[in-house]
Amino acid sequence: MLTDPFGRRITSLRLSVTDRCDLRCHYCLGESVQFVPKWQILSFEEIERLTEAFIGLGVRRVRLTGGEPLVRSGLITLVARLTRHVAAGRLDEVTLTTNGTRLARHAEALRAAGLRRINVSLDSLSPDTFRRITRVGRLETVLEGIAAAGAAGLAVKINTLALPSLNEAEIDRLIGWCGAQGFALSLIEPMPLGETGPCRSPAARSLVELRREIAQRWTLQPDDFRSGGPSRYVTVAETGGRLGFITPMTHGFCGACDRVRISATGHLFPCLGQSASVDLRPALRNGGPRALDLAIRAAIAAKPQRHGFSSGLARRMNVTGG
Repeated sequence: MLTDPFGRRITSLRLSVTDRCDLRCHYCLGESVQFVPKWQILSFEEIERLTEAFIGLGVRRVRLTGGEPLVRSGLITLVARLTRHVAAGRLDEVTLTTNGTRLARHAEALRAAGLRRINVSLDSLSPDTFRRITRVGRLETVLEGIAAAGAAGLAVKINTLALPSLNEAEIDRLIGWCGAQGFALSLIEPMPLGETGPCRSPAARSLVELRREIAQRWTLQPDDFRSGGPSRYVTVAETGGRLGFITPMTHGFCGACDRVRISATGHLFPCLGQSASVDLRPALRNGGPRALDLAIRAAIAAKPQRHGFSSGLARRMNVTGG
């Protein structure tokens, strides 16, 4: 089993398949961005070998991320390769985080490939605000994709970044909409990643304050449900839906962190909130299983006790995924 220096077992792997995205959200990408050359991106065969190595070391959950994972050609094939480990009992689940722009055309294929649950990043139900946040996005396309996912039988969870001066006035609308649709909703505290990170703004505030305001309008009941991530949930009595809070800045969840991230180029980031990483490609491409095992263990041995968001990071979110 993979255990870090502070006794935390690593059971969750976030695996980026691309740094490319078809949106240009302010908090993730600059208006113009340089993506890594495609030859540096791990092949599906390499991603599968990496996943199998982590399974052998005790990982039970895999989430595919990006960038936007569905921009990568042939992703459905990779999903089918990985979900066979779920069918065999070697993994508990394979999930996908997406911006929803390509869900309408891929939802049924994802379900047929063995996927059962997706996270959709959706920061607004207003077409104008959605366009402001994403720069190039069309809300109707994403809503069509979410509807297609539900029709295909995929469980949907909505992730919303609480953005000062942009979407905080919409939180009640999102809570009501998600409750009516049967979707869990997680609100995420902005993190200072990249030069455009919204919590670098003096207008940024914590989810603790926002939660107090929500509780004045909705009845929030305790809920011990866990979805395999850092979200801590309550049940909204008026809708029966779950509402989660992800608070890396004000209520760090580092003590229970069980996850690591691998970039599309094969760099293992032991902590989202630190800049350090270990390049697994040499061991993956030039070594055998033993070399890969040692490289992974060396990276886990460097996992810090706490994140370093307080000082901010230059790395953009699309590098490591969600």
